[in-house]
Amino acid sequence: MRRTPWDLVALLIAAGIVAAFHVGKVPPSLPSIRAELGASLRQAGWLLSTVNLITALGGMAIALTADRFGHRRLVILGTALAFVASLLGSFSGSVPVLLAWRIVEGLAFIMVVVAIPPLVLRIAAPEDQRLAMTFWSAYMPAGAGAMMLLGAIVLPRLSWRVAWLVAAAASAIVLALLLLRARHRPELAPTRAERRPILHDMIEVTTSGGPLAVALCFGAYSCCWFAVVGFLPTLQIERLGLSTSTAAIVTAIVATVNVAGNLAGGWLLHRGVPRVVVIAGAAITMAFCAAAIFIDGVPDLLCLLLAGLYSAVIGAVPAALFTGIPVHAGRPQLVGAATGLLMQGSNVGGLMGPPITAALVSAGGWPNAAWLTSTALLIVAGSGLFLHWRERRKLDA
Repeated sequence: MRRTPWDLVALLIAAGIVAAFHVGKVPPSLPSIRAELGASLRQAGWLLSTVNLITALGGMAIALTADRFGHRRLVILGTALAFVASLLGSFSGSVPVLLAWRIVEGLAFIMVVVAIPPLVLRIAAPEDQRLAMTFWSAYMPAGAGAMMLLGAIVLPRLSWRVAWLVAAAASAIVLALLLLRARHRPELAPTRAERRPILHDMIEVTTSGGPLAVALCFGAYSCCWFAVVGFLPTLQIERLGLSTSTAAIVTAIVATVNVAGNLAGGWLLHRGVPRVVVIAGAAITMAFCAAAIFIDGVPDLLCLLLAGLYSAVIGAVPAALFTGIPVHAGRPQLVGAATGLLMQGSNVGGLMGPPITAALVSAGGWPNAAWLTSTALLIVAGSGLFLHWRERRKLDA
């Protein structure tokens, strides 16, 4: 009976969490970057969205490249690139130079996060795959949230360069561990498989209902999650009268509690709760919660508590989607491509959420933002129902 090498699973998840450090280090660093380098608001926006844009454009292509280049190699290469880019980026003397290193960091991030899920699924025993993917689903809120919280507490007194150096140091540590503990492990050795042209695999995945629904569901989830968390600092400052530093800390905490939802969603799935119940149940109930955050008349403390509850409960959705990838990928060789498509959907949603929210708020005030969150979460619920229908049809076949 094959046993899961949990030490390797933990190391791979740690690599994903550290990759997310490079996403979470930017938001609390922007005031310092603008003060030191004179960055405009437009340049600050590019610093925030570069990683999302690269992932949205190239997620599936890089995932299919990983299938051919080797997933372990890509994780190691991506971690090394993140280390170098963050280290050298910390010495940037101008915004264009810093943006150039952010592009490298974006490539490094997507290399790591699309290569790890196929490795985790390969080395985990069949009975442990769902649990392992549940742990993996928490990599982004755990890494980005921890870095946001650290930055919100420390950076008001220090330079943004400290955040870049901390992220570089973390990548260096993980890189050393990967080279020492994972480089020669036979469980991670490349597997021989029939390789078709990349374009054929891309067409097969994008025209398959399951992976496309997973990507759409994750995109809608990201759209409304970033709409709430992205504007939570502004909401706190404008409506609740909190200071900038307090708003940053509260927002980081709200982002981090998303991990609780990831783990709870995985536990529910492990206990036999259907995927559709986890996805649709979380989405529909949290649509009302998100609307209450934005409407007028909600007490200040309740508004913040609702934001934390929203982030925690809606976090069950990524766990349900990541564990659904091997079910809906069609064949094992397409798990990487399906993961890449999921990441593209997630980042397209992350790019769309904030500007749509800003337009709605500008047109009619904060209550208007509830239209976006309600619509997006209904799409999440609908996608969950479609995935359930496909799974039932597969069982009945």
